[in-house]
Amino acid sequence: MTDSLRAHGFFARGGAWVVVQSILMTPVIVLGAIFHGDWTRLPVIVTGAGLFVAGGYFGVTGVIVLGRNRTPFPQPREGSELVQHGLYGHVRHPLYISVMLASLGWSLIWQSWPALIAALVLIPFFHAKARREERWLREHFSGYADYERRVPRFIPRFRRTPNRH
Repeated sequence: MTDSLRAHGFFARGGAWVVVQSILMTPVIVLGAIFHGDWTRLPVIVTGAGLFVAGGYFGVTGVIVLGRNRTPFPQPREGSELVQHGLYGHVRHPLYISVMLASLGWSLIWQSWPALIAALVLIPFFHAKARREERWLREHFSGYADYERRVPRFIPRFRRTPNRH
């Protein structure tokens, strides 16, 4: 690795997680297109499209709500604020949910077993990445532990609750 990457804290801020995530996502995309099904299972394609669209919703909405607090790294940037409103009032990691849903959807749209297996590998990866990120978030934000108790990690709760922040 270059001195430039080390000097800017690429790995200190969780850059290895970003690199591994990119490596794990690539087979989902490629395998789906190469080893696809015969396009005769319309319910599977429709389910995949639904998951893909849901993934897009979580991704776009999560990015909008995060605003200037967004970073490609799992470690929060200096001067950022803990976002607890909007989609983040229902689930702590909508951007990870986005990738998982879109990957599963992509594999179903293509009806590709190899892509589905690659997409399923992302699930334990994002659980591990979220656990690491949450340690950094607890260190960075004094209110994160309370937020963590109130809001689930991946399975959103969309019941009506008062927004504290």
